[in-house]
Amino acid sequence: MTPQNVATPRHATMAKILKSNTYNIFILVLTIVSLTIMVIQILLDPETETWKLVNAYDNLICFIFLVDFGMHMLTTPRTRDYFIGERGYLDLLGSIPNFGLGVFRYAGLLRLFRLSRLFRLRRLLNPQNRALLKKEILENRGSYALFITLMLVGVVLMTSSIFVLLFESQSPDANITDGGDAVWWAFVTITTVGYGDRFPVTMGGRIVGIFVMFSGVGIIGALASILASILVPQPKESEPQETPPQAPDASAVEQELASVKQELVALRELLEKNQGG
Repeated sequence: MTPQNVATPRHATMAKILKSNTYNIFILVLTIVSLTIMVIQILLDPETETWKLVNAYDNLICFIFLVDFGMHMLTTPRTRDYFIGERGYLDLLGSIPNFGLGVFRYAGLLRLFRLSRLFRLRRLLNPQNRALLKKEILENRGSYALFITLMLVGVVLMTSSIFVLLFESQSPDANITDGGDAVWWAFVTITTVGYGDRFPVTMGGRIVGIFVMFSGVGIIGALASILASILVPQPKESEPQETPPQAPDASAVEQELASVKQELVALRELLEKNQGG
């Protein structure tokens, strides 16, 4: 008999996260990035510092995918439905880190199993789901703007640190010589701080630097705008005010009194005439 997971508030929260469009977009982008990293690893020499940095990023992605696998296993009513029915075992195989030791040395070949995750997430690109996703983004513009901005920060940091190290490692005068230097330089540059302790000296590295500078200005501006919209309360719509009753016009009152007076005079004359008759 297949064991069933016991529903708890924590499991319900995880299930809600797994079904959200924001999380699925994050996993989709991460899957595409991981497949790109796999191609870069194949093209690079495993002895270079650039390959080591790329491998570190790949192991970080593996950790995120392992967490995703565990969340699916915990929240699926029957674990067999996910592990076998939705090919969760392929997700597990594609999430094994590559430590370069023993059997883990060939774990990079298992990255191809991540294509299964990519195909499973392709439903986000269906016309019907695209329309629903567009509607959700328009209704929650602030949340999606923050999410997309933070995701862009991660992609820019990862991409720029890899390429600047790739270019700088070819120069004997470079001061960006390992993954730590590259990540530090990318982070300092994208935040527009620019300490100057690490800087590119090659033409390729400087082109990467220009890209990071422009990206940093846009990202910082977007974050400032998002924080301002969150911290500054939106003005409340003014409630329609009731129109106070207007005082009657004096001339209209005088005319009304004159009319009543004339009617009283006519009534009195009529009574006197009847009595005299």
